[in-house]
Amino acid sequence: MAKGFKDIINETPLVLVDFYADWCGPCKMMKPILSDLKSKIGNSARILKIDVDKNKRLAGSLNVQSIPTLVLYKKGEVVWRKAGIVQANELSALIKKTPIK
Repeated sequence: MAKGFKDIINETPLVLVDFYADWCGPCKMMKPILSDLKSKIGNSARILKIDVDKNKRLAGSLNVQSIPTLVLYKKGEVVWRKAGIVQANELSALIKKTPIK
């Protein structure tokens, strides 16, 4: 059985969620940035991409009004959130300074 959004953000110590849409230009620009980020952070955080068109109820319940919106969860709690393009170095630094304990 596939895990739900709440299961993933609660069970994984750090999860960076990228709310995006396939038709969104800035969202397409985030794709290589997130690939670069993954190579920088390894397994220290999980990157989860959520298509807002396929998950309208979830996006609405989390008040995602513009895309891309990036949200960092620590054990299910929002510790950081930003709309727009964010560079890999900024995201990497954010993840490294967020203690998992």
